[in-house]
Amino acid sequence: MNRAAYRPEIVLKPVDIAPWRDGNRGVPYVHTFESGRPGPHLMVNALTHGNEVCGAHTLRFLLEEGVRPLRGTLTLSFANVGAYESFDPEYPFVSRFLDEDFNRLWNEATLDGPRQSRELARARAMRPVFDACDHLLDIHSTELPQAPMLLAGTRRKNIELARTLGFPAHVVVDGGHKAGKRVRDYARFDDPDQPNLALLVECGQHFEAAARDVAIQTTLRFLQAFDAVDAAFLRKHLSADPLPRQIVVEVTQLVTVVNGPFRFVEDYRGFDIVKRKGTVIGYDGEAPVATPYDDCVLVMPARAPAQGNTAVRLGRLL
Repeated sequence: MNRAAYRPEIVLKPVDIAPWRDGNRGVPYVHTFESGRPGPHLMVNALTHGNEVCGAHTLRFLLEEGVRPLRGTLTLSFANVGAYESFDPEYPFVSRFLDEDFNRLWNEATLDGPRQSRELARARAMRPVFDACDHLLDIHSTELPQAPMLLAGTRRKNIELARTLGFPAHVVVDGGHKAGKRVRDYARFDDPDQPNLALLVECGQHFEAAARDVAIQTTLRFLQAFDAVDAAFLRKHLSADPLPRQIVVEVTQLVTVVNGPFRFVEDYRGFDIVKRKGTVIGYDGEAPVATPYDDCVLVMPARAPAQGNTAVRLGRLL
């Protein structure tokens, strides 16, 4: 497969989210529902990237079904709506963002700094929403066909939540990106001394029909983990298939593009295991990139990584 020229079939298409434009808490496209009973504040966030449409389908499903928390609070949010609205099926990867990646902005220096962009404006508007929630599920999908996975960060508390969900089968323990901090690593979510939990789910290729199913099933299991919604609703919509055996991969290093262009030597699809230390897996410009140890797992090899971005994560099976 020519990765850079890859053009997916658009099976899972964007859906109309305009009915939820106004929100109900003063932030467009953000809806918060309170039960009036003690319990955690859960947040399910979609469209961190504008072309990751499975999250929009998932929130539409929950909103149309009228899901409400039985205890605590539930927030459902569509994040980078501007990028989502710019989607063009002829250029399906361009609408990931408008000016810059919304999911690389989540540190205090950036959020409080003077720099301006459309993504930063939206992040600053949504910041109080993330600050108010206790536990977060952030819904994503991948450029290339890859196995669904939970990205748990490095904190034990989030790895334990991933194991509680039991789905999808792959769990990645990773420290994020050098290009900037993700929503799931923001503030209390990455603080080992705070109880707040966060997971990022990658649901498979952006436009595969299966990505919607993975997103919905993961979201239902997230809500189930906190006894947040009606058990009868969960029984109706949760898959009866046995849960897979989870595989946990600890990322030990990121391959960041320094020189560029970057090219892989094989058509890696994610969770490939390279048996021998020192095996060349790609070239950053003319510089070879080799595996640092035996049985090295390649996590989320990028479609066309640009300079300064992550080409692939390297990890070990735990």
